Amino acid sequence: MTQKTSHPHASPPPPPQDPAETSWDFPGWGTAETIKDLGTEQVRVTHLDSGIAHKLGVWRSTAICGNDITSSCLYVTAIAAFYAGPYAPIALALVAAVLYLYRNVYAEVGTALPLNGGAYNALLNTTTKGQASLAACLTILSYIATAVLSADAAMHYASNLIPGLPIILATVGLLGLFALLNIFGISESSVVALGIFLFHILTLTVLCFAVLPTAWAHRDILAQNWSHPLPGGAARAVFFGFSAAMLGISGFESSANFIEEQKPGVFPKTLRNMWAIVAVFNPIISVLALSLLPLAAITASPEDLLAHMGLVGSGVWLQKWVSIDAVLVLSGAVLTSYVGVTGLVRRMSLDRCLPQVLLQENKWRHTNHWIILAFFGLCASILSVSRGDLLMLGGVYTIAFLSVMSLFAIGNILLKVKRGRLPRAIRASWPSVLLALAATSTALVGNILIKPAYVRVFLLYFLSAAAIVGLMFARVQILRLILAASETFLESLRDGNIHFSRWIMTQITEINGREVIFFAEDDTLPMLNHAAIYVLENEQNKRLRIVHTYVRESDIPPDLAKNISLIDRIYPDLRIDLLLVKGEFGPQLIEHLSRRLNVPKNYMFIGTPSDRFPHSLASLGGVRLIM
Repeated sequence: MTQKTSHPHASPPPPPQDPAETSWDFPGWGTAETIKDLGTEQVRVTHLDSGIAHKLGVWRSTAICGNDITSSCLYVTAIAAFYAGPYAPIALALVAAVLYLYRNVYAEVGTALPLNGGAYNALLNTTTKGQASLAACLTILSYIATAVLSADAAMHYASNLIPGLPIILATVGLLGLFALLNIFGISESSVVALGIFLFHILTLTVLCFAVLPTAWAHRDILAQNWSHPLPGGAARAVFFGFSAAMLGISGFESSANFIEEQKPGVFPKTLRNMWAIVAVFNPIISVLALSLLPLAAITASPEDLLAHMGLVGSGVWLQKWVSIDAVLVLSGAVLTSYVGVTGLVRRMSLDRCLPQVLLQENKWRHTNHWIILAFFGLCASILSVSRGDLLMLGGVYTIAFLSVMSLFAIGNILLKVKRGRLPRAIRASWPSVLLALAATSTALVGNILIKPAYVRVFLLYFLSAAAIVGLMFARVQILRLILAASETFLESLRDGNIHFSRWIMTQITEINGREVIFFAEDDTLPMLNHAAIYVLENEQNKRLRIVHTYVRESDIPPDLAKNISLIDRIYPDLRIDLLLVKGEFGPQLIEHLSRRLNVPKNYMFIGTPSDRFPHSLASLGGVRLIM
C-alpha cells in the first residue's frame, strides 16, 4: 500500500505495476492517510431519507398507518364473502390470528434496525443489495395496487353521493389530483391523518351499532346464508376465503416505512393498535353483513358494501355518512401510497438501484416530480389493464403484499442468524416466525390458485420493475459490451470511434470512481476480506476506504496497514485505501467524515455492533450493516 501521508503503521509501497495493471479502468493501488483534525464541534446529524427524527407519538403514528389498514375493511368483507361464503367471519378471524404472529416479527426487526424502508431496509442490512432491491420492487407494486384499489373504491362510494359518476374517469382524476398535490409539496399531515382516522373509527362503530337491531330482526337471513351450498365444501371455502381476506391487513407494513419519524418505543404500539382494530372490526362487520344481506347481494355490490349495509340497516343518512367517510379514508390511503413510494424510490435511487434522473427536483417546490409522474402513469396503466375490476386489483395487491410480508419474515430469520449480536427490545420466537411465514406463504399460494390470470398482471409489472433494477446493476457490463462492439464495428471510423470509446470509458470511470467506506474495528483478515467481497458483489464502486478511528496512536491495530495492503493486492479490481481518523466513533464523527469526504451515509458500512455499543443504529444516520 502506497504511503500518502506517513503514519507509524504504514506498509512499504507495492512492487512496480505491470502494463496490464495500468490500463484505463485499473483503479490503482491503495494509499494510507491520517486525519487528526476532523473537528470536535457539535453538528446536526442528518438522516438519509427522513426529516426531523422521533417526533410522532403513538396516536399520530397509528393514524398514518391505521388509515391504510382500516381502509381495507371497506372492501375486504365483500371479497372474503365472495370466496368463503358464510365462512367469511372465520376467514377474517384467521387473518387476525396471523397478524398477531406478525406483530413480534415486525417489532423485532424494527427495534433492531430502526430505519425507514420496511422489507427493503431489513434485507439490505441482512443480505445482498440485489435481493433487497427485489423486495423493494414488490413494495413498489404493492403501493401501486394500494393507490389504484383505494382510488377505485373511493369513487364507487362517491357514486352514492354523486349519482352517475363515471368511475374509471373519476378514479384517474383522483390519482392525478394527488399526483399534482404531491408535486406541489402537499404531503400527509399527521394532524389531518389523525382526524380522518378518528372519524373513520367513529363511523365503523356507529355503523355496527346502528345496523345491529335490523340484523337481529332479520337473523333468518344469516341462517339462510349458512345453509348456502358451497362447491368443494367448508375447508375449501375457508382456505380460499382466508387467502383472499389477507387483503384486509394490507397496510400493516406501512409503519415500518416511517419508523425514524416515531418516538422511541412507539413502533411496537402502532403494530398492537392496528392488530386490535382489524381483529375487532373485520369479523364483526362480516357477521353483520351476512345478517343483513343475502350472499348474492353481498357479492353483487363489493365496491361499496358498507354503504349498502348502512342503507339497508338504518337508512339513507347512514349510507351517506359511510360514503363520505370512505371517500376520506380511501383518499388518505392514496396519499399514503404517493408519499411512501416517493421515499422508497428516492432511497433506491440514492443507493443507485434506480436511475439517478428520478432524484431530480423541480425548481419551485423541490419535489421529485419524475417519481410522482411515473407512479401516476403506472397506476393509470394498471387501472386500464384491470378495467377497475375489484377482484383483479385485490388479487394483484394481495400477491404483492403477501410477498413483501413473507420477505419481512425471512428478513427476521436472517436477522436472528446473521445479526444475533444486534440489540433489540423485542424478540419473536422461532416457532412464531416460522408459523407466520408458513401462513403468508399458504395465503400466497391460495391467491395464485384463485385466479392464475392475476399472476400474469402481477408478473408484468414486477418483472418490468426488476428489469430496470437489473439494468442498473449490469450497466457497467453493458457499457463494456458497447465499448467492445464499437471497437469492432466502428474500426473504419477511427476518429469517431475514438471519441465514442472515450465517452464510454468516461461513463464507466464515473460509475466506478465513487468510493465507499467501511469502519474497521480491528485488523483481522476475515473481516477485511468480507468487506472487500461485499463491495465487489453488491456495489459498482471500485474504491473502498477502510476507516479506523482511534483516540491514542497506541490503540491502532499493529497489522492493520499490512493486512489491508494484502487484501488490496488480492483484489486488483478494487482500490482499497486506509484512513486513520483521530476521534471517538459515533454519530458526530460519522457526520463530520461524511461532510469532509463527500460520501453519503448509505455508502458507509459497519459490522454488527454489540449490546455494549453506546449509540443506537438509527442515530448513525443511515449507515449499513454488512457483517
